[in-house]
Amino acid sequence: METIGFAGLGVMGEPICRNIVTKSGATAQVFDLSPAPMQRLAEYGARPAGSVGELAAEVDILFLSLPGGPQLDAVARGPGGILERGRAGLLVVDMTTAPVGLTREIAGDLAGRGIEWVDAPVARTRAAAEDGTLSIMVGGTDAQFHRVEHWLAHAAEEVTHCGPLGCGQVAKILNNMVLFETVVALSEALALGTSAGMDPELLFRVLSKGSADSFALRNHGMKAMLPGNFPEGAFPTDYALKDVSYALDLAREAGIAAPGAELAKARLEVSKAAGFGAEYFPALAKVTGKG
Repeated sequence: METIGFAGLGVMGEPICRNIVTKSGATAQVFDLSPAPMQRLAEYGARPAGSVGELAAEVDILFLSLPGGPQLDAVARGPGGILERGRAGLLVVDMTTAPVGLTREIAGDLAGRGIEWVDAPVARTRAAAEDGTLSIMVGGTDAQFHRVEHWLAHAAEEVTHCGPLGCGQVAKILNNMVLFETVVALSEALALGTSAGMDPELLFRVLSKGSADSFALRNHGMKAMLPGNFPEGAFPTDYALKDVSYALDLAREAGIAAPGAELAKARLEVSKAAGFGAEYFPALAKVTGKG
């Protein structure tokens, strides 16, 4: 069986790694800047490593789950990183949400060292990561997809080949763009309905029975916005701003106007300015109508 490495053991990365390790029975090495998740995963048989470069030099498949583009670039092309230390034949499966252009640049640089790259960002919630019911969108060749699909299936109930390199990122970025725009619409409905005298819980329940129903309504609306539950450690406003900026980068590159994404970015910026940057991003409901 192929040996695997996993770097980036945060809110999503740790449960993804745990599901892959426990369900596959694979020999695994793990790395994170924080020792705590490495220690927890060691209880499931994973061996802590000293750096991403160490993983890249030793394993067959290296999974990455990082905060965003800058961190990904540093790990891939920075000192002691994958480009410098990775061995020929290594396959990197990047589960980070990162810019499409950066993904393709890094993959091109690593190809010169005989290292393959697949983008495989994830969608759905932290609870889905814990349960192994994520949706994972993969960009790469047919052969690469067939090589990684069974590994990713340990962490997801949907693993979709979205096309060539970078198309996984395209799908993920646009998924999040639509989600953010929907949450903005829900926040407006919540504010308008409440001001007009309707019970907000009843309003969302009625919307869920009609054409306004959505995953965002049933999860972000009912489970976060109604109870005012916006914990830190979930998907924060700062991360949402990063992802919507990637969508707007795509729009600029394509020469296509994206006013819905611009509005979502503006509302997230108001929320961040109000002090909610670290809170779960539906906290933008608290500033709807302001700014």
